[in-house]
Amino acid sequence: MTKAEVVAEIANKTGLEKVDVQKTVEAFMDTVKNSLVKGENVYLRGFGSFIIKERAEKTGRNISKNTTIIIPAHCIPAFKPAKEFVTEVKESVKV
Repeated sequence: MTKAEVVAEIANKTGLEKVDVQKTVEAFMDTVKNSLVKGENVYLRGFGSFIIKERAEKTGRNISKNTTIIIPAHCIPAFKPAKEFVTEVKESVKV
């Protein structure tokens, strides 16, 4: 599902204009992104958490040059779904 499809779905369910919904969705994404940049996690009860994961320094290989490189420690954004969210998806989606 694309952002445009999400906006259209929310607009249909709420009766709001697509332009207003799009501004709200983009404001939400900007808020989450800015919070993570500042080092603050975002918790949405019943949905999940946008968190920062710390990756330790590790050794990697450059296969084309056949050399060893050091990958420095760094942080990455991650999403951790809530237990209710995981349970609902497991029960409804059959592979």
